Amino acid sequence: MFALNLPSYNFAVKKEKSRLQIFDSQRKKYVALTPEEWVRQNFIRFLIEEKHFPPARIAVEYTIKTNDSEHRCDAVVFGKNGKPQIIVEFKAPQITINQTIFDQIAVYNYHLKVDYFMLSNGLQHYFCRVDTENLQYEFLSEIPDYQIFK
Repeated sequence: MFALNLPSYNFAVKKEKSRLQIFDSQRKKYVALTPEEWVRQNFIRFLIEEKHFPPARIAVEYTIKTNDSEHRCDAVVFGKNGKPQIIVEFKAPQITINQTIFDQIAVYNYHLKVDYFMLSNGLQHYFCRVDTENLQYEFLSEIPDYQIFK
């Protein structure tokens, strides 16, 4: 694929019906290797290997049901207490992370009520603490190790 602003990892990739697929170790299956999926696979591996996030606490394509529709979070990280702690949104590298993307996560958070957001297009990564009282995000300088979470 292409270089990202993340450590380099090896993945199982295969070609099926002229399309590349990558093995998603979280979902335990091969999925289409799109630019966004490339970011997801690398970023989740970064969280697990570098930031010590337990794989069992990361749910990929987590569905939220609202009154009349379903929304899908790219990933949700659960805290040690078993409750959603972080919503993670991935975009392809050519997609600029902007307010619209933060607003998308805010809609998800209306239902999940997490304390943190992570966003990445593979080149830029954002980690934010949610300030629910003031309806703001506090941008943190780096993604912490999983140990700090509840």
